[in-house]
Amino acid sequence: MTHPLIARLETDLGWPRLTDMAGVAAFTARPGVHCLFVPGDPVRNLETADAAVILPELRQAFQGAFDCALVDDAIEAELRETTRALKTPGFIFYREGQLLGDIQKIRDWDDYLARTAHILSLTDA
Repeated sequence: MTHPLIARLETDLGWPRLTDMAGVAAFTARPGVHCLFVPGDPVRNLETADAAVILPELRQAFQGAFDCALVDDAIEAELRETTRALKTPGFIFYREGQLLGDIQKIRDWDDYLARTAHILSLTDA
């Protein structure tokens, strides 16, 4: 069963759930900047619920400068290996198919703001 705060991202905010690597490639290749939310296991990792609240707030703080999608359990391990963003919860940023960077684990709000601003300023990884 999906944690209610993660389910809200799909039901209330309309974020897509990416269930295969082809979906990841298609989503991240579109124009603009994209953030993939890698939740991890909300039962074992209590930070997952916090991240599900933080990411929409972060997106709002950057005035929608990026769109977001959820990474499904089925491909989470493969995506984490591919991107080397091994810790969860994690936010992985792309611009038009190019990996820009990631933010792993829960952090202070100011750290999120600084890291996100830096990632958004990058043109390529």
